[in-house]
Amino acid sequence: MKTKNKAMIVIFLAPAVFLYTMVFLYPTIRTVIMSFFKVEGVTDAVSTWKFNGMGNFKTLFNTPLFVSALKNIGMIWLVGGVGVMLVSLLFGVILTSGVHGKSFFRSVIYLPNVISAVAMGTMWINYVYNPDFGLINSTLKGLGFKNAAAQWTGPELVFWSMLIAYCFGMVGYHMLIWMSGIERIPTDFYEAATIEGANVFQRFSKITLPLLKGVCRTNIVLWTVSTMAFFVWSQLFSPVNLSASTVTPMSYMYELVFGASSSAITVRDSGAGAAIGVILTLVVIVVFMFTQLIVRHDDVEL
Repeated sequence: MKTKNKAMIVIFLAPAVFLYTMVFLYPTIRTVIMSFFKVEGVTDAVSTWKFNGMGNFKTLFNTPLFVSALKNIGMIWLVGGVGVMLVSLLFGVILTSGVHGKSFFRSVIYLPNVISAVAMGTMWINYVYNPDFGLINSTLKGLGFKNAAAQWTGPELVFWSMLIAYCFGMVGYHMLIWMSGIERIPTDFYEAATIEGANVFQRFSKITLPLLKGVCRTNIVLWTVSTMAFFVWSQLFSPVNLSASTVTPMSYMYELVFGASSSAITVRDSGAGAAIGVILTLVVIVVFMFTQLIVRHDDVEL
């Protein structure tokens, strides 16, 4: 390679490398190091940090509110993940089966992803879960089930109400990923199976599912990443103070770092907040490695 070409490559790559280092690499390294120190403010000078070893991690796992946050995020990941994957796969199969109005239905199902989470959450809280004029209670009253009306954002049901609202908005995103995988499968496979007498369920289980292994792995990893970053919905359903019913690791980390709630239920501790970030990163890595072990090979080569 000519010296002139090398110089041009360096010139063009330098801004990108600099931005990557300053915006991503440096904050990541700083956060990992900070998780082993006692740090009050995230902008405190390094000279004020006090080494704490694994103390931040031990403190977190001995804190009931953080344990509740882990349980909540685990339920969101597992229960919500199963529901979202099944519903999105169902929609993906239906919309790739030759149904009329495919583009319209795809746009309608994906629409919640275009709307901001704040707007979506406000809509659910004020117009769906509202105990007086919300859609659910109004429908139940219209059907004659006046005693079935409930306080959907009350302490007993708020978690499940939040989970349903969140999953509603995620179905369209994962549906498009399923559809992209299904549309890559040659129609010759289905035509041959039909000629051999295979019904729709046999074609789905013997052709569609085996050829979607790689897409399934992608969906699981993306769902894990989005779930670990679960924050806005928790804040919307518990806007004043952290609640054991809706708290998640991200909202608890925000509380530790910035002291956001109106009542001082936690002490500002950026070191512990950094430790939460490290824990969430490790969870994503473990899930990714686990999916790699389960799905050892990608889609069957077409």
